[in-house]
Amino acid sequence: MGRSPITAVMVGAGQRGYYSYGPYALEHPDELKFVAVAELDPERRERFAKAHNIPPERQFVRWEDLIAKGQMADTLFNMTMDQVHYPSAIAALETGYDVLLEKPMAHRLDYNVSLVQTAERTGRLLQVCHVLRYTPFFSKLHEIIDSGRLGDIIIIEHRENVVFWHMAHSFVRGNWRNVETSAPMILAKCCHDFDILYWNMGQRVRRLQSFGSLIHFRPENAPAGALERCTDGCPVADCPFDARRIYLNMDYTDWPITAITNDLSYEGRLRALQTGPYGRCVYHSDNDVVDHQTVNMEFEGGSSAVLFMHGHSHEEARTMRYDGTKATLRAKFDYFNGWIEIWDHRTLRKTDVEIPSPESGHGGGDFGVVKAFLKAVSGEAESLTPAREALESHLLAFAAEESRFNGSVVDMNDFRKQAEALTERAAG
Repeated sequence: MGRSPITAVMVGAGQRGYYSYGPYALEHPDELKFVAVAELDPERRERFAKAHNIPPERQFVRWEDLIAKGQMADTLFNMTMDQVHYPSAIAALETGYDVLLEKPMAHRLDYNVSLVQTAERTGRLLQVCHVLRYTPFFSKLHEIIDSGRLGDIIIIEHRENVVFWHMAHSFVRGNWRNVETSAPMILAKCCHDFDILYWNMGQRVRRLQSFGSLIHFRPENAPAGALERCTDGCPVADCPFDARRIYLNMDYTDWPITAITNDLSYEGRLRALQTGPYGRCVYHSDNDVVDHQTVNMEFEGGSSAVLFMHGHSHEEARTMRYDGTKATLRAKFDYFNGWIEIWDHRTLRKTDVEIPSPESGHGGGDFGVVKAFLKAVSGEAESLTPAREALESHLLAFAAEESRFNGSVVDMNDFRKQAEALTERAAG
């Protein structure tokens, strides 16, 4: 007789909840079943409930109302916005749920540490959605580095190249445009990248320094004649960020279209641009996050790495180079057609590495992280990204922001100690 599926409640049924993780239960009903949902948007709440056959009495508007009912399932999928992660995840852990939490863990340094400590105190699993670890691409990359094929890693170049229209969508017009209402871009976008570097090196960063700013998406850079909103008849014909071109002329209705409205018709999309944030001119928004940042890191073993993040790429891709004492590895990850090549130092011959095809979004990471979470909950395997492990990448992101602001070289051992000491004020 087979084991019953692990039960779950979904908190936040938007992009990540409905499109990325929810479908796992539909494709693997023997492994996962959603029994309740909390979502502010009535259309999204109804859509998720219908897809997963959730009765009206288990549909909630606020996460607080769901938590007030006590533990209703084995696990809780927390897909709320960044600034809601901390209170909702803390409450879920205290209620008894094992929690799968979307990254970043929280938008404040002390909240991140407090989340880790709460998970450890309650004995609950808090797994963070660092989905890249669960992709075929990065699993293969990690396997190569861990095998010693490259020798000792001396230096790494890792680039997070955000395509120009994604930068405009998420970090100029969208939910992550402003630090006060979301989080620093280096945290929101690159906690993934810090996590991969930490995982691959198998050691912590000793010290780091960071530089970056917002250069382009500012009022003074607006083309002559640019209007406050693209749909007001803006006359700038050659603007690559024209919302009408990005959202109205696409021949599909996948992301990012699904992020701007629930009504995916042409009329629905146009109305969203006319009334919502995604129709605003990128030079006249309330954005303040950086559009480029670099982070120089020295690992405990002496190796060094440079992380580049920017929003002015022609394509969405992470590119990287690992130079070791035996070989050089170059690679590109773009969610669809990534590649890895290794140049052997002795023979100077190139080897192309075969990478398994992904089976879900984010290069296979979306389903990969859910499958791993369920195995960890059932005791079949340990989580790759429990809260304590995931915390390191967040500490690096916050340290990078500290360095960027004051121009310092951050000693990470001191920074970690200071972070642990902040948690007494986390609930304040």
